[in-house]
Amino acid sequence: MSTFHAVVWMDHSEAHVLMFDRAHVEAQRIPSRSHHKHQGKSSDLNRYFEDIAQALQNTREVLLTGPGLARTQFRDWCAQHCAAVAEVVVDSVAADHPTDAQLVAMARQYFKKFDNMTADPATAA
Repeated sequence: MSTFHAVVWMDHSEAHVLMFDRAHVEAQRIPSRSHHKHQGKSSDLNRYFEDIAQALQNTREVLLTGPGLARTQFRDWCAQHCAAVAEVVVDSVAADHPTDAQLVAMARQYFKKFDNMTADPATAA
């Protein structure tokens, strides 16, 4: 699904990648390959972050959320390893453990300032 917006809730255990437009939401859960609850090994994080970055291909704006350092580490990893995703990450916001529906609602409100959810900028010339 090629969408304009995505919100990613992540910690070191898993990521919830939610891509959406005005009418549709596509959810994907990406488990960490690390057996370490909080930090993980560098090689484990690299594979985990690669999986998340792959899921975000063709998205124009990404909001990162989560309770800890994983979102900051992902943003830094993207700056070094995946410039295309780094360029579309618009913000990083602390969030505890919302449901997927709550995440999408929060992201719609966040992105409302960009497109008011009435016209999909992805279809603009």
